Amino acid sequence: MSDLITIGIIALYGIMLIGIGGWASKKIHNTEDYILAGRSLGFWVFTILMVASVCSGMTLVGVSGFGYASGWPGIWEQLFVPLAASFAIIVFGAKLHAVSKKTGYMTVEDYLAHRYESPKTVRGLAAVSGIVVSLIYLVGQYTAISLVLVWLFNIPHTTALIISAVIITVYTVIGGMYAVSWTTLIQGMILIVGVIIMAPLVIISAGGLTHINEVLASIDPNMVQPFYPTPVYASYAFCTPEFLFSFGILLIVGLACAPHVVNNILAAKDTKFFKWSPLIAFGIYAVVMFLVKFTGFAVRTLVEEGKLVLPATVNTQDFAFMYGIEYAMPNMMIWAIFAVIVLAAVMSTTDRLMLTIGTLFSWDVYRNLLKPTAPDREVLLVSQVCVVIAAAVSLFLAINPPEMLAWLIWMGIGVMLATFAVPLLAALYWRRANGAGAIASMIAGLIGSGIFGYYHKFVAPLPVHFSLIALTLAALAMIVFSLMTPKNSEDVLDATLTGPYIQPK
Repeated sequence: MSDLITIGIIALYGIMLIGIGGWASKKIHNTEDYILAGRSLGFWVFTILMVASVCSGMTLVGVSGFGYASGWPGIWEQLFVPLAASFAIIVFGAKLHAVSKKTGYMTVEDYLAHRYESPKTVRGLAAVSGIVVSLIYLVGQYTAISLVLVWLFNIPHTTALIISAVIITVYTVIGGMYAVSWTTLIQGMILIVGVIIMAPLVIISAGGLTHINEVLASIDPNMVQPFYPTPVYASYAFCTPEFLFSFGILLIVGLACAPHVVNNILAAKDTKFFKWSPLIAFGIYAVVMFLVKFTGFAVRTLVEEGKLVLPATVNTQDFAFMYGIEYAMPNMMIWAIFAVIVLAAVMSTTDRLMLTIGTLFSWDVYRNLLKPTAPDREVLLVSQVCVVIAAAVSLFLAINPPEMLAWLIWMGIGVMLATFAVPLLAALYWRRANGAGAIASMIAGLIGSGIFGYYHKFVAPLPVHFSLIALTLAALAMIVFSLMTPKNSEDVLDATLTGPYIQPK
């Protein structure tokens, strides 16, 4: 469907991002500049970065696809995901930011290593786990980007992956966190404005919400209910009350403790941002999420009435938003602008994930475990090389897309939840938690998510998301092993602001 105007708009967008990377590279003088943008992010850059780090290929491609497949019972996602950004800022933000300003932490793994008095084991396990789960999540982002480029240019899936990877990798490698934060600000504004303008047009083209609800009810009366009944009677009817309970924990807590989200806190310029940023981040993202989900409903209506046909692929519902825009606004220039909006949504998370992987390896593994004497310039180079490697590995894994993008994204978040939530929350709020408990918790969460995730996918469906069971195992491991072994020193607990309070004293 592409023409010269479309190619020109997309090319201009890619050149702009690379240009920002070039500008940002001039501001990088050391590893701290590359990883944390010199801890200089202002209020709006930080707030939009938090929103965009939570936002992903799931927001436009996955959320609309989820709405298309399951209807209203999945609407809770529109509250859970925006709450993740607020949860991260409130529950993790004030303490981590205050400690990092005194200690110079570069990553959350620095905090965990200090808090649990385990500079090798806890740091290494947290870093390796973070790299693994970030790669899983990154595969979903590249899949989403590919869907857009395949739709827009009618090119092979693999070609689309390579094009997107080259653009993102170039500006992330050369510009680091400065490039990621400023491109994210621009991408975030494009996403917000674009969805607010375009989503209502698709909803109107399908006859409005009243008509949409009538059509959904004709497919399945439960599609217009707040949840599906138990037991699950169809592949799309999995949003039962028990699943939604686990779904809320998965999205709110799992996303909040994801390395690529929580590490943003260390880059904020001022702790005062944490007063209003949670509310603003939630409000902005909630509006976007609801509009995208309603668009998924609208496209399902258009398909059921024979007005629109989605491609016959295993992940057909993930094309819902794109084909809805194509139907509501049959203008190729509009399609190109919309493609930029979708790419902005996905790239804003993809670049952050790539930088996170590079940071975890270069700083936590290479600099702190393998070669403590490595000079700053060498650590910076290792980080840049790791970004390239992360792009290559995730591209290879994304060649065969899943049946529904949402499932892949949820899997990545589930592993994050099971692995990081308990050690991080316990580190900040439970003074009895110690290194033995943290190690046992991360191992139990990582192994448990693998076992129960496999069981759910290939043996028999679980009534809840697999991560809830793995999270429970992680919490039990933390409690048992912490109580069986000596607690950390009081000096460390005080220095790391450990205790049942949110605002540092």
